[in-house]
Amino acid sequence: MDATPLREDLSLLFTALTAWSQGEVVRQLAADGFDDLRVSHGYVFQHLQNGPVTVRDLAEKMGVTAQAVSKSTGELERMGYVARTPGADLRIRLIELTEAGREAVLSARLARAEVNARMRLALGEDAEAFDKALRTLAESTGALEELAKRRLRLIG
Repeated sequence: MDATPLREDLSLLFTALTAWSQGEVVRQLAADGFDDLRVSHGYVFQHLQNGPVTVRDLAEKMGVTAQAVSKSTGELERMGYVARTPGADLRIRLIELTEAGREAVLSARLARAEVNARMRLALGEDAEAFDKALRTLAESTGALEELAKRRLRLIG
C-alpha cells in the first residue's frame, strides 16, 4: 500500500500519535510499578481527582451505565487504586482515589510530560507553530471544551 495517503490523512495521523503516546504512558506507568493499569482506567481516574463521587454521578460524567462504572470501579478497588466509602446517606457509596491511585495519577502526568517533551523536541523550531495549530483545531471542533469538562473519551 502506498504510504502517501496515510501521510495526508490527519485523522489517521492523530490516531497513530494517540496510540503511540498512550503506549508510552502505559510503559512508563508499568516501569513505575503500575503495570496493572490500562488506558481505560484513566477515564475513571479523571473524574475522581476532585474528590469522591457516587457511582451514579460517575456514570453520568462518563456517559456510561452505573453497571459499567460499578464493574470498572470494582476492578480498581481490588487493585487498590480506589476505595468505596459511605456517603452522608449510608445507602450511597462514594468512590474515591486511594493513595496508590493518586500516585498513579502523578506517574501518568509525569509520563505525559515526558511524551510531550519528546514530541516537541522532534518538532524542533516548528513546535510552537504546531502547538498553536493543534489548539486551533481542538478549539474549533469543540474537542478542547469537551476535554476541559472531562467528557472526552475514545469511542470503540
